[in-house]
Amino acid sequence: MIRINLLPHRELKRKAQQQQIAVLAGLVGLLGIIVVWGIYTIIAGEIEYQNGRNQYLNDQTAILDKEIAEIREIKARTKELLARKKIVETLQHSRSEVVHLLDQLVRLLPDGVYLQSVKQVDHDINLVGYAQSNAWVSTLMRNLESSPHLESALLIEIKAITVNNTRQNEFNMKVKLKRTAIDEL
Repeated sequence: MIRINLLPHRELKRKAQQQQIAVLAGLVGLLGIIVVWGIYTIIAGEIEYQNGRNQYLNDQTAILDKEIAEIREIKARTKELLARKKIVETLQHSRSEVVHLLDQLVRLLPDGVYLQSVKQVDHDINLVGYAQSNAWVSTLMRNLESSPHLESALLIEIKAITVNNTRQNEFNMKVKLKRTAIDEL
């Protein structure tokens, strides 16, 4: 006997294919969602990890900034202390300068010369006094130039005046103290 299928088999195959396509589309969609979610999770984790590293670097930078500020403060204090030390050393060294200056002035002053005032500003000394003649002033200048502690004697002014009915020469002179090794630092 011959079998004849009167059922619409093509429609059944189409329905079966459509079901397979729908199931496959659902599986592909579900797989796509899972892949997108996985990639999103990985990227979010990397972002979180990088943010943690950035925060760590920011914290370490803040710590280093504090240390740098402390180092700058210490350097400033050190510089200030070194300046104070230099000033104290200069004062300690120049303590004897006045003694040398007065000693040299007494030794180098000729008999006919009298000093009225001696003023010192830094290494410049201003001498004002009276001399019996211009020759005595010239002798004083030569003596000052030959001194181991004085240099650059410069006569600023000399004028004739009368003091106690005696003719005198009033002079104004500048001399420099020789710089010592500590002053040149």
